[in-house]
Amino acid sequence: MGEGSSVNAAKPAASKPAQRPLRLSIDVPLLLVVLTLLVFGLLMVYSASWDFSLSMNQSPNYLFFRQIRWAVVGVVLALAFALFDYHRLRRLLIPMMIGTLVLLLVVLWINDIRLGAARSILGGSVQPSELAKLSTIIYLAFWLSSRQEQLNNISFGLIPMGAILGVTGGLVLLQPDISAAATVFILGALLFFLAGGEWRQIIFVFVAAVLAGYIVVKLSATGNARLTSYLDGLRDPIQASYHVRRSLEAIVKGGWIGVGIGQAETKFTGLPVAPTDSIFAVITEETGLVGAAGVVMLYTLLLWRGIKVAWRAADQLGSLLAAGLTVWIFTEAMINMAVIVGLLPFAGNALPFISAGGSNMTASLGAIGLIMSVARYSSTKRAREGTPFDGVVDLRGRERRKARSRRVSTSTT
Repeated sequence: MGEGSSVNAAKPAASKPAQRPLRLSIDVPLLLVVLTLLVFGLLMVYSASWDFSLSMNQSPNYLFFRQIRWAVVGVVLALAFALFDYHRLRRLLIPMMIGTLVLLLVVLWINDIRLGAARSILGGSVQPSELAKLSTIIYLAFWLSSRQEQLNNISFGLIPMGAILGVTGGLVLLQPDISAAATVFILGALLFFLAGGEWRQIIFVFVAAVLAGYIVVKLSATGNARLTSYLDGLRDPIQASYHVRRSLEAIVKGGWIGVGIGQAETKFTGLPVAPTDSIFAVITEETGLVGAAGVVMLYTLLLWRGIKVAWRAADQLGSLLAAGLTVWIFTEAMINMAVIVGLLPFAGNALPFISAGGSNMTASLGAIGLIMSVARYSSTKRAREGTPFDGVVDLRGRERRKARSRRVSTSTT
């Protein structure tokens, strides 16, 4: 007899639809680092600012609440930039640069002298030099990426870029804000190098910038005094500036683990501008060298993730944008901390995401939003083309490992 069909034969199991890994089109480690710095910064501003607020004839929480408002504005700006295709900034380049130069001229016209320099408008609330740094990076990223064939032609590459940096940096120098102008020139040279500029041109620009900077510092009463104080402090810390001596006092008091959040004394006994320029000294006194090292580590992680985004960018424009903005934030942080311990002459660089102040906060968070925009565009483009992008977070890692193990077992049978 022929074999009959079995009624109880096992039916093939219904195949489950393949689960696609959940992908986030942002760099999550970078986001976590920035959020950590932001929350920690608000905590430290709260600790360092109430006495400073009272000295301004304001309520004890005046600077803290103002910092929260600026942080909210910055976060909204970062979200807007992250969801915005950075390529569309091209149509805004000219208005953005013109607006920046106009604001720098307004600073010189108002001439609101604070701490020996005219750097702000609107009663000290806005510093256009911070906007100038951000605008210069964006403008140069677009400008350099569109001139690849002419980049090493002096007439079409070096000279026009020198004019861009010279006008912007020159207006900043007239305030005078030597550190901000130096930051503009350094970032311009970096972007020129990353875009493929020749070494000899970069060295020429660097030497010229150093000579020009030295001349400006020697002719500027403020710059000359800071340089002299810095050199004296290198020879003997006791001869350093009052600012550096009080900062070192705070660091010594903090020891390894600090005196505790809110327990620092130096911020009440004459540490200059504790909530802004000197906030790293407050951090070190209250959290010790361990806490200070943690802050340095967070900025190092930020640098790593930003460069990672630049490395994986879908085009050179995105790479230049992400690299320039990341290095700018990292440089600002390193200069601020190096000044506090006497390794660099005094400069007015803020500690990004931590120092009290709206201009640097909004500019830095806006820069993070643009970096996220580069990461999002690159992730979307690679996903559309079907190419792997390991910077995208897979929240279902276990499912992915199971699928990989099934593929391996199938291929070996």
